[in-house]
Amino acid sequence: MVIWIIGLSASGKSTLADETVRLMREKVDNVVLLDGDGVREAFGDDLSHTLEGRKKNADRLCRMSRFLSGQGLNVVCAVLSIFDESRKWNRDNIDNYYEVFIDVPLDILIERDPKGLYAKALRGEITEFPGIDLEFPVPKSPDLVINNNGDKDALLKYASQLAERVESSR
Repeated sequence: MVIWIIGLSASGKSTLADETVRLMREKVDNVVLLDGDGVREAFGDDLSHTLEGRKKNADRLCRMSRFLSGQGLNVVCAVLSIFDESRKWNRDNIDNYYEVFIDVPLDILIERDPKGLYAKALRGEITEFPGIDLEFPVPKSPDLVINNNGDKDALLKYASQLAERVESSR
């Protein structure tokens, strides 16, 4: 199974993915976590954060998820996923694909901004930043939408739901 967790920066993707994987590993040992930034680093940080670089990283994540899932691993992927065609490719090419969209209003993300990325984007210090000067197309048909208002406990409750989904799919 592939659980594809998407949302803007600071939406809670990594928090949800980490907890989902932790809970899954209590019951199964064939779980791998893919994180957009982690995959960039694993490939030597060879891609920029331009639209072109983001597309190449998205393609890597899609294909890695299919490859790993095809080897019998459960994959939890935390990724920005700004490309509709990537999500469509996943649905067409990955068996047992489950898409989770963490929806957070932009003003809350700007207020949260743990890495200071929104502030830099708003000052023009970084460009092509999703949600600011790069469109983030809201997914058309995710399997689950989580409205994350900042309540971490509420967000983490979804991790057990996702972990159970994997266990029931075996």
